[in-house]
Amino acid sequence: MSQEQLPEEFEPLNRIAIKAMLWLNGLAHIIIGLALAISVVMFTWLFFLDVKEAAYEHNLVHGFLRALGTLMLLWSISALISAEIRYLRGHKLLVETFVEVVLVMFLRKLIVLPVQDAAPTYEEIGIWLAGAFIMGLVYILIRLADKPAKP
Repeated sequence: MSQEQLPEEFEPLNRIAIKAMLWLNGLAHIIIGLALAISVVMFTWLFFLDVKEAAYEHNLVHGFLRALGTLMLLWSISALISAEIRYLRGHKLLVETFVEVVLVMFLRKLIVLPVQDAAPTYEEIGIWLAGAFIMGLVYILIRLADKPAKP
C-alpha cells in the first residue's frame, strides 16, 4: 500500500511507526557492531590459543593450518565491520562484500580440512572445491560488472 492510499487520519500514526522503526534499526546496528567487536576479541584470543597449542604439541604444521583458519575468520569479521561502517555512513551494502566473506569461508574450510578430526571424503573435498570455484566465479563476475565500460 503506497503512502497516497493511506487515509489522512493515519498520517500521525504513520510518522510514529516510521520513527520507531528507524530507532529499532539503529539499535539493531549498534548490537551488530558490538557483536562484531566481541567476535574480533574472541577470534584473536582463539588465534593465540591455536599458536600456543601448536607450540606445546610440537605440531607446527597442524597448528599453523588451524591458526590460519582462525585468521581467515578474523578477516571475514573485518570485512563485515567495514561493510557495517560504510552502511552507517550512508553507503549501500555491497553484495561483493558478502560474496567475498563466503569465498573466504570456503577457502578456510579447504585449508582446515586436512587437520580436522575426521578424514574428509573425496565427495566432501569435491563439494568444497566446487563451491569455492563457483563463489570465485561469482566474485569475478560481480567485479567485472562493476567496472565502467571503456569508450
